Amino acid sequence: MHLKLIESLHELFKDEVRELGTQLGIPEQLVWRHPFPGPGLAIRIIGEVTEEQLRIVREADKIFIDEIRAAGLYRKISQAYAASLGVKAVGVMGDKRVHGFIVALRAVVTTDFMTAEAFDFERSFRSKVNTKIVNEVDGITRVMWDDTTKPLVRSNWSDQRAIARTAL
Repeated sequence: MHLKLIESLHELFKDEVRELGTQLGIPEQLVWRHPFPGPGLAIRIIGEVTEEQLRIVREADKIFIDEIRAAGLYRKISQAYAASLGVKAVGVMGDKRVHGFIVALRAVVTTDFMTAEAFDFERSFRSKVNTKIVNEVDGITRVMWDDTTKPLVRSNWSDQRAIARTAL
């Protein structure tokens, strides 16, 4: 077969895809899905992608997104998701120590997806989500929050030390 693949949307950024989706009449819940458009779950798993890791990410992500929606924050956040770090940590459940995976949660605000700032959740929200994920997702013993900016902000350590010396 002599076919030509046309990928007219591959050069659009997420904000442009959302605008186009809205203009095309795609349902709002799909256009504003976190992350949108985005890769599948496998990209959110560090290390081997297994059925267990997929289940863990899927369940943790559902709890995170459901709590964001319940708090009325969904449309204030540009993108939010859970990721598995692929490493285990010791936790205490009941009277015993258990080993389970660490899940990282990330939520950002942005206008163009080229830069992003971490969404500033209240401490009570974070605690509620942490507790719910650890209690309801079998295999997770630790929840971490990713507050990294995009792009990464790298500073020169010697410049920081010089600034600190002049402040003394």
